[in-house]
Amino acid sequence: MVLILSTWVKFTFLLAPFFVVSMFLALTRTDSVADRRSIANRAVLAAFCISLVLFFFGSPLFTLLGITLDSFRIGAGILLFLSAISLVRDGVRANAEVPSEQRDDVSVVPLAIPTIIGPATIGTILVYGAELKGLNIAYGLIGLVLALLSLLVCLHLSTWLERILGKTGLNVLSKVTGLILAAMASQIVLTGIHGFIKSSGI
Repeated sequence: MVLILSTWVKFTFLLAPFFVVSMFLALTRTDSVADRRSIANRAVLAAFCISLVLFFFGSPLFTLLGITLDSFRIGAGILLFLSAISLVRDGVRANAEVPSEQRDDVSVVPLAIPTIIGPATIGTILVYGAELKGLNIAYGLIGLVLALLSLLVCLHLSTWLERILGKTGLNVLSKVTGLILAAMASQIVLTGIHGFIKSSGI
């Protein structure tokens, strides 16, 4: 139960829900309520499918490429830290911006990718998935699903959240999320360095 709760919280912050809500509102400003709900459902479903593949693909990928988990922790942690800095500084996740051209369907691109599942999120999901063994994999997967469901609820309540918090409030909460992501990124890097030193016998 503790692992489920821990993974749920980690993935919730990793998905940066308040930033995603801001992007969702910007991308669907002219859509009807029904269309917004449909877009939110498709976006989260696409994000779930991508996350599921990443969650189980980490260990085989590292083995195939000859990369140790600790080495990937360091790389993914650095990438997540840069994304966190972008959130703290600008309130916008790196590589996730409102496109200049109009799209017929924004649910998959750019909403699911790269707004919800960006480069930093991809690397972190690969790491978290590879870390879990045995029954813990199921607990971790439950935490991931709960985080995505929480994001879906936020998207369905996006208009209400904007009315209550305002654009400034959403931006501030995105920056706070960035601070927490920076701490998570630092922990991932430190764990990778510690594991690398331990395995090298230094």
